[in-house]
Amino acid sequence: MQSGCSPSFEEVVIEHGRAIYKYILSLVKHKELAEDIYQEVLLAAYLAYPSIKEQSKYRGWFFTIAINKCRDYWRKEKKSKQFWREEVYSYSASFEPTVIPEEEVLHKFSAQQLAEKINLLPEIYKNPIYLYYYQDFSLIEIAKKSNLPMSTVKTRMRRAKERLRPKMQSLA
Repeated sequence: MQSGCSPSFEEVVIEHGRAIYKYILSLVKHKELAEDIYQEVLLAAYLAYPSIKEQSKYRGWFFTIAINKCRDYWRKEKKSKQFWREEVYSYSASFEPTVIPEEEVLHKFSAQQLAEKINLLPEIYKNPIYLYYYQDFSLIEIAKKSNLPMSTVKTRMRRAKERLRPKMQSLA
């Protein structure tokens, strides 16, 4: 750079441009995106260049523009992602598949048969299964309610399922 007079914009870009680009790339982690943001930084810097008076502040000024452009991008990206999440959710919430009456009857019938099969289990197996699947108790809550260790509750659940499995296969 020349001493005494202010450098041209091109000289400032040659001196600091590579560092600015690497900084942007380290922030956004995507080459093409970093190039796009770098172009926006150069444009913004070029337009504001005449307002900078002190040569010693060029580097910091460039980095400030770079981080602000990255923040602008992240802000837009966040809004865009939020928009898609909300739109997809509202669409999926409004589009609930209709239940076919035959399927509903079959489901109720199989649920009734399952309840009958559970009632055939010994009491020590029936109770944890009933509390877990019909009353939505957690295993911890079942253990506390029945004053049993957690391992005993888990064992009884496993054994109940093992006893139910052959009975349920006959329904299928």
